[in-house]
Amino acid sequence: MALLLLSLGVSLVSAQQLDLRTIVRRNYNIARVSGDWFSVSMASDDMKRIEENGDLRVFIQKIKSLEDGGLKFYFQLLLLGQCVEVPMVCEKMEKNGECTISYEGENRVLLAETDYRVYATFHLLNLRNGTQTQVLALYGRIPDLSPSFLKRFEKVCKKYGLGPQNIVSLIDKDPCLK
Repeated sequence: MALLLLSLGVSLVSAQQLDLRTIVRRNYNIARVSGDWFSVSMASDDMKRIEENGDLRVFIQKIKSLEDGGLKFYFQLLLLGQCVEVPMVCEKMEKNGECTISYEGENRVLLAETDYRVYATFHLLNLRNGTQTQVLALYGRIPDLSPSFLKRFEKVCKKYGLGPQNIVSLIDKDPCLK
């Protein structure tokens, strides 16, 4: 039994190593994004929207690929003290890895990069009342990714003009996981 636990621990640690060779940035196999996910970090050019009680601060539970190439996101929200699962369908666009969703305005969601087995980074452009907000979300297959993945997220954020001051950690912040 101890050997089984040790091998499980070693496999989790090795899965936590960022391997630049496995990162996919285009030609996504959307079906491989399906499964359970945890919200690790978010970044935005409008911090009010991702801070506690912000309208774009959502916690992922799982993602399901749809037959038409779209995605169904399952979020956990705290409503009136109760955790509620909120499914949202993101309709496939022409560009691979891109879909649209109506929530707090019109949103274009793009899978920015992933390695499928450990992490995925999504870029969201929200247009509400003529104002555009961008949000990046780092999701992990486990709730707490190693620092190499967090550094990678900072690098992706920088590509979109967002610095470390625009990033919030969601580790241990999901009220539905407590």
